Amino acid sequence: MDWIRLTKSGKDLTGLKGRLIEVTEEELKKHNKKDDCWICIRGFVYNVSPYMEYHPGGEDELMRAAGSDGTELFDQVHRWVNYESMLKECLVGRMAIKPAVLKDYREEEKKVLNGMLPKSQVTDTLAKEGPSYPSYDWFQTDSLVTIAIYTKQKDINLDSIIVDHQNDSFRAETIIKDCLYLIHIGLSHEVQEDFSVRVVESVGKIEIVLQKKENTSWDFLGHPLKNHNSLIPRKDTGLYYRKCQLISKEDVTHDTRLFCLMLPPSTHLQVPIGQHVYLKLPITGTEIVKPYTPVSGSLLSEFKEPVLPNNKYIYFLIKIYPTGLFTPELDRLQIGDFVSVSSPEGNFKISKFQELEDLFLLAAGTGFTPMVKILNYALTDIPSLRKVKLMFFNKTEDDIIWRSQLEKLAFKDKRLDVEFVLSAPISEWNGKQGHISPALLSEFLKRNLDKSKVLVCICGPVPFTEQGVRLLHDLNFSKNEIHSFTA
Repeated sequence: MDWIRLTKSGKDLTGLKGRLIEVTEEELKKHNKKDDCWICIRGFVYNVSPYMEYHPGGEDELMRAAGSDGTELFDQVHRWVNYESMLKECLVGRMAIKPAVLKDYREEEKKVLNGMLPKSQVTDTLAKEGPSYPSYDWFQTDSLVTIAIYTKQKDINLDSIIVDHQNDSFRAETIIKDCLYLIHIGLSHEVQEDFSVRVVESVGKIEIVLQKKENTSWDFLGHPLKNHNSLIPRKDTGLYYRKCQLISKEDVTHDTRLFCLMLPPSTHLQVPIGQHVYLKLPITGTEIVKPYTPVSGSLLSEFKEPVLPNNKYIYFLIKIYPTGLFTPELDRLQIGDFVSVSSPEGNFKISKFQELEDLFLLAAGTGFTPMVKILNYALTDIPSLRKVKLMFFNKTEDDIIWRSQLEKLAFKDKRLDVEFVLSAPISEWNGKQGHISPALLSEFLKRNLDKSKVLVCICGPVPFTEQGVRLLHDLNFSKNEIHSFTA
């Protein structure tokens, strides 16, 4: 049996029965034997024991990275290999962020704070290919402290900055292209929970305004914590979590719920379109994480009046699997309980929408979730758009998420066409039937004009997405015209 056949056999290759976990350095080090070998590559941990006998370089080569971070070794030997696809069935989880060790850095602050990013903290690759060095400064009034971040980029917006502060710990992550600029400080004085963030897009400046608890003058901002004032490739950063409170839960279909989580007042987080976060829950003594794409509260504004400001809560459409490990536990949460939510991840760029004329969306089941924000954005913020077409695959009519809203939105905006395709419909169903196929796609994917700029987004179970991408290539859509969502 070759490796590809083994990965498709349904055998549990991780030994974790489908769970994804956060892996500490201490835990990773324990798995350093041939029959129990975990390796970390770019922050993701894989159980490569089942792959040992299939590795072209032999077992000894893999064992060089056993129980450790093998990213550098991997890049030296075969950086070109698509390990994410090859080892996806071996994925154990992500590396956990180590807690910061607090020190008194008052003297060091004079060297590090309020200045340019030290070159020693930027890799040669970033210096040559990445963005210009960001920097930051701070100033104060009697009642306020303002931290100003100078990104030196003009494509910065409120989605680009994530702020968390608890007690005296202040953390601001700024997404700059494919890098993350981190400000991480133990503040010298206490501040209020509430704060404001504003962005001057024309110059790439971010201002975070904190309210002092006492109207006294600060001699210094604080002491640097782990990775403070560093510019790091996003692929090399661990996930940071904050606890969010469940404030509502409602049925959408017979097995899908709409969860609403409220961010802490001390957090600013807006998940960019097309990106996902990880939800984390403690289950049977282990912290389990699962990726989910946030959605809007509804497709139509009149469906729901938000009870909180838009930037303070996050919605998720989640299918509950009765025999699953994570979703039944999530479904058992009571209003007021807490769920840990990570910072966002994903490689979708909103620049793909520039001058877009035709947008095609292919979704299966809860693969519809990334399409929600894309639909809202496309119909309101892309002036060049001529047509949006959604083909939504489900098993039965009862499985269709937000069918009524989709139909009302299509009636309201004539640029939108929605087609439902069912694989197991009742005899009275008059719509399309079957699975994703050349016949369905060739009829559906017709450009408005021969040379119009087009984008096809696809999301669903892995077999659906892989088959769909192959069919799109067969229909002569280029790689740049296709975006597949995977987590």
